Amino acid sequence: MNKAIKYIIILFFLSNCSFSNKNKVKDENQIDIFKKIQPIKKEFNQQLKIKKFSLFKQKSFINNNTNNNGNVDFTTNFKKISNYKITKIKKFNSNQPELFFTNDENIVFFNGKGTIFKLSSDLKEIWKINNYNKKEKKLNPILYFAQIDKKLIINDNLSKMYSINLDDGKVIWSKYGSSSFNSNIKVFNDKFLTVDFDNVIRAISSKDGKEIWNFKTENSFIKSQKKLSIILKDEIVFFINNLGDVTALDVNNGSLVWQTPTQSNLIYQNAFSLENSDLVFENNTIYFSNNKNEFFAIDARTGIIKWTQSINSSLRPTIIESLIFTVSNEGYLFVIDDRTGNILRITDILTNFNNRSDIKPTGFIHGKYKIFVSLNNGRLLTINSITGLQEKITKIHGSKISRPYVFKSSMYLIKDNAIARTK
Repeated sequence: MNKAIKYIIILFFLSNCSFSNKNKVKDENQIDIFKKIQPIKKEFNQQLKIKKFSLFKQKSFINNNTNNNGNVDFTTNFKKISNYKITKIKKFNSNQPELFFTNDENIVFFNGKGTIFKLSSDLKEIWKINNYNKKEKKLNPILYFAQIDKKLIINDNLSKMYSINLDDGKVIWSKYGSSSFNSNIKVFNDKFLTVDFDNVIRAISSKDGKEIWNFKTENSFIKSQKKLSIILKDEIVFFINNLGDVTALDVNNGSLVWQTPTQSNLIYQNAFSLENSDLVFENNTIYFSNNKNEFFAIDARTGIIKWTQSINSSLRPTIIESLIFTVSNEGYLFVIDDRTGNILRITDILTNFNNRSDIKPTGFIHGKYKIFVSLNNGRLLTINSITGLQEKITKIHGSKISRPYVFKSSMYLIKDNAIARTK
């Protein structure tokens, strides 16, 4: 009996020693998968000059199914800025409301109570309408728009969808979905495509609001407020959910073409903090980035990731010929080689701000030889595209402004209580 007990004690001691040694070996070679990749905060190759582009896009903010605004035909000296006042959008800072430009060259937007208004390009009111009850108005709905023929399609974050006549604003039909909507809208023939907060993309008839097909992707328990993105090319619809999964579907029947996850399973625990940029299609490639220091180039035909780069940005990139332009959340302008993913130049565009840790870019466009960058402190930067150097700071508002829009030789920016226009 004593021998048996002695044997057990010795065996237990040896096992503990072995386990302890294994732990020591494992610790020495362990990779910390939770370690956060640090964003780039330094300039690179600042002396490099980018060539002048000769091709310009005239109407890249109308019916743009690829989300690539490219090189916009626009210049301004900011001598005259006019405003159209609206009821304050209380959720403006946490959402990304977008101006909508119609085929008849007018503007559609909404205010903090869900009132929709149609404006001329010089911000003159044509009509306005509100399709919400008293309770819904208090919830401050965020609206998304699309156009089919002379009908305006509206989805919102209260799960409501409806269609109105673009000539007079009268409601054609109105319905509620099973979940709130959280994406831009794309149109294909007589149906429109939208993604809801449950990561389900739906194809819906523009005639009566009936669902034609849907496709469900993985869902997270905690919902991010970041607007999701859809692009449409030929007969394939691409979209990203709030877990970073990019999916390609046949737009006719919703059948799966491919699906590419871009995040590990750990993102399920942090889905609320993930912010992806809009998807952009160009050169048979899908581009987007996120606030986890990742920039992706995905082959649009196969879903294979062509390359990745360490750039921390939740802003929509712009592709011009073989160059990619993007601005990081820390205020650095990146120029990237489209084919290889190599960074060609990095310039600091917030050099004249003392409190730069509080300043975040909210969007940008490339206009001829200038890059216009909007900030969350209400300023608009003019950057020389060729050199990457800051040329001008224009005050638009006292707090956050939207990304710039260009339409009929004017630039428009959204404030929480107005639309600003400059020529």
